[in-house]
Amino acid sequence: MMNSDTQSRNTVLLVGASRGLGYAMAEEFLKRGWDVVGTVRGNARTLLHELSQHFSGRLEIEALDMTMRDQIATLRSRLAERKLDMLFVSAGVTNNPKETIGEVSTEEFIRVMVTNCLSPMRVVEALYDLVIEEGTIGVMSSGQGSVSNNTNGMREVYRGSKAALNMCMRSFAARHSADRRAMVLLYGQTRVRAPHIGWCGDHSARCAWQPPGLQYLDYLGRTVPW
Repeated sequence: MMNSDTQSRNTVLLVGASRGLGYAMAEEFLKRGWDVVGTVRGNARTLLHELSQHFSGRLEIEALDMTMRDQIATLRSRLAERKLDMLFVSAGVTNNPKETIGEVSTEEFIRVMVTNCLSPMRVVEALYDLVIEEGTIGVMSSGQGSVSNNTNGMREVYRGSKAALNMCMRSFAARHSADRRAMVLLYGQTRVRAPHIGWCGDHSARCAWQPPGLQYLDYLGRTVPW
């Protein structure tokens, strides 16, 4: 049985928390007093496992390859009785930034699109109802997913995958327009770790700050043009 201290803490599920922004977010949430459920691919030991030693009982690690639909369903079953204050999908991939849409192989195009758009949306669709009514659903997008801001080309496949993710999240939000949950497409920067993670953790800890509906924001909370 959970004690009252456990019941009073917020809980975030971070998909893709073994390294990079996902790991940094897990660390920040823990420092801010949240309980964290973080997913990793496979069974290898990661930085997240090392982090768990410093936050005994507050960090749970789940195995998930989100490109495998059956693994998403299995995770949904394992977490069926949980209530989350936030679901955030951080996992994603990139490709050769100089490769144009005319040069990319079909296999590489599919890999990037499946990982950056289809798989995050499958996670959101499968797990969103575990998030409390006043909670937050977030997905790691990119400023390069902005159609308006694309004035110099480059990174065409990656840009396309993030623009597709933005569109699918907008469609999801439209289908759930009566929902009281906040939704955010976050544009993070690994080289600006402290401001980005600090803002995201603060935002997540103050869910009421974000109104219901979908926002496309950078790591400082500024609106990014679609």
